[in-house]
Amino acid sequence: MDSLDRGAGGPRSGGSAAGAAWAGSELHFRRLLETLPAGAYTCDAAGLITYFNGHAVRLWGREPRLLEPVDRFCGSFKLFAVDGTPIRHDQCWMALALKERREYNGREIVIQQPDGRLLTALAHASPLLDEEGRLLGGVNVLVDITDRKQAEDALRAADRSKDEFLAVLAHELRNPLAPIRNAVHLLQRGEPHESDTRYAVAVIDRQMRHMTRLIDDLMDVARITRDRFELRRRRITVQEALEASLESSRPVIHEAGHELATSIPAEDLWMEGDLTRLAQVFSNLLHNAAKYTPRKGRIQLTARREGASAVITVQDNGVGIPREDLPALFSLFARGAPSSSRGGLGIGLGLARRLVEMHHGRIEARSEGPGRGSAFVVTLPLCDPQTDRRDSAGPAKAGAPGVRLRVLVVDDNRDAAESLSLLLMVEGHEARVAHDGEEALREAAAFHPDVVLLDVGLPGMSGHELARRLRQGPAFRRTLLVALTGWGQPADRELSRRAGCDLHLVKPVDPARLLELLLKQSRSPDASSDV
Repeated sequence: MDSLDRGAGGPRSGGSAAGAAWAGSELHFRRLLETLPAGAYTCDAAGLITYFNGHAVRLWGREPRLLEPVDRFCGSFKLFAVDGTPIRHDQCWMALALKERREYNGREIVIQQPDGRLLTALAHASPLLDEEGRLLGGVNVLVDITDRKQAEDALRAADRSKDEFLAVLAHELRNPLAPIRNAVHLLQRGEPHESDTRYAVAVIDRQMRHMTRLIDDLMDVARITRDRFELRRRRITVQEALEASLESSRPVIHEAGHELATSIPAEDLWMEGDLTRLAQVFSNLLHNAAKYTPRKGRIQLTARREGASAVITVQDNGVGIPREDLPALFSLFARGAPSSSRGGLGIGLGLARRLVEMHHGRIEARSEGPGRGSAFVVTLPLCDPQTDRRDSAGPAKAGAPGVRLRVLVVDDNRDAAESLSLLLMVEGHEARVAHDGEEALREAAAFHPDVVLLDVGLPGMSGHELARRLRQGPAFRRTLLVALTGWGQPADRELSRRAGCDLHLVKPVDPARLLELLLKQSRSPDASSDV
């Protein structure tokens, strides 16, 4: 049946002039409604449907019967207000427009289709009157705004999540500051006992590492969500990644008094992957297990081969996870319901999932509910061991005998510059400090450093400009220039490279790693890399 035939001859108005006028204009009116990119239908004065277009059928999910009382005022299956309150058909906007003889424009209504799907529409209901003001019927135009409403809901949810995340971020970053402040106060008390000094140093180191993990996770999430994250793949074994994760996780696990049981096969499980990132995944799971398991709990790390895959499981007997939290557990910034006791920034598991998926693997969470522990299972594809070759070249050792470097540290943060300078001198290197670009140029001319560690965000002359100025002179063409900065995006690294820096290190830099890189790069001054 052609869409223009979906009618019943107009309102039943006998042989009146008004009825004749309506009938005469009906075809033109329907053609007009058919051109609308929205649902449209008409009713007679009694509210019986006399016409509907195809868009109306798509909104209702059904074709109503014309002039049938069961579909009076609206062809929808069910109607609801935006707050979910059911609306009787004789109380819908079309019914009110006919009853009160006035327009109801831009009113939202929720339409339930026969299959249960809910759509939101803007209703524009108007009565049709003749020249003498007698009611002929009404017309209702329904504009589907379901997608817009869903987008608005998503934006509101994202805005709430952002506010919650910023509040949690502030809390999580402040938490390590309290023990650090206490430890510093302990060190400042005259001449602290040796055991107190060791304790304070351990606290500062532990909390600094915790803050570094938080900031690194934030940076990684930013890179991944912007598709600017790349894996540094090579042939590795799953065991290597697990060993690296255990190295960083054991202190946390032991501090909480947990028992750690491992079951890792002797057979090498070869795969193509980024060792650092996979270790980050397993370390995150182990840290979570330690965090969400009451003291003196049990944590199990197992790995096994299943066909062409490696299956790694981190299981604990901790607080468990409510079943309703499991589906969204790996969403970024998902922290679970308050009753779940799962704190943190809500990015660790989301980041772990992205990293696992980038390795063409999958990760899932299992739990029987609160108080019944949890298990996280990572499945990764393995490769043919016959084609694998391990890199036998080990990393350069920090503090190698006979190597003494002249290092110029440039940083406007005096504590950062002087503490790094002291560290270098303790390791046997000669170090000097400058706090701005002009001072750095003078020191470099007098000191002739082998290495310049320069902060990018210097006052006045920036670190990048300082690097360019140094590279202009022949005396510093082969000097190792290392940018030290809190900025770590690919664009930031490119700026450092263009300025002439050989390395771009993101603060805070692990001192052992820095010393290792300095020695390695000093032996190969033409090499450059990003860290």
